[in-house]
Amino acid sequence: MNQKPKYYIVEASALPEVFLKVAQAKELLSTGQATTVNEATRMTDISRSAFYKYRDVVLPFQNMMTGRIITFQLLLHDEPGLLSEILKIFADANANILTINSIVPVNGTAVVTISAETMDLTISLEELIARMRERSGVIKAEVLAG
Repeated sequence: MNQKPKYYIVEASALPEVFLKVAQAKELLSTGQATTVNEATRMTDISRSAFYKYRDVVLPFQNMMTGRIITFQLLLHDEPGLLSEILKIFADANANILTINSIVPVNGTAVVTISAETMDLTISLEELIARMRERSGVIKAEVLAG
């Protein structure tokens, strides 16, 4: 029976070192810093067999999310213009916003969900989230689904 794969989002510091090195080797190959698997594995100090064993199952989060519809959940202070500033962050990153949903603010805060197509992002998903979190008035910003 062919089982559907399951995916987990795990903080990099919790991963075994070999997974991080496989991801690093893949990046070296994709950026041209290494031209062969042998060179990339030598540069990252892993065996070629480890690279081949995990190469198809270790993916950086932003690579998994590129070209997909991502739903973000934000907890925002109820401040005039704050949502407009958040939408500008999306526009500057070339994200295509598909939906925006907001509940009526309660106790000075509102939950906002934004779904966006990420195919043409000009920055990483992590950077997009970081830019939202840096905004004054943003209490929480995270990926809800994707």
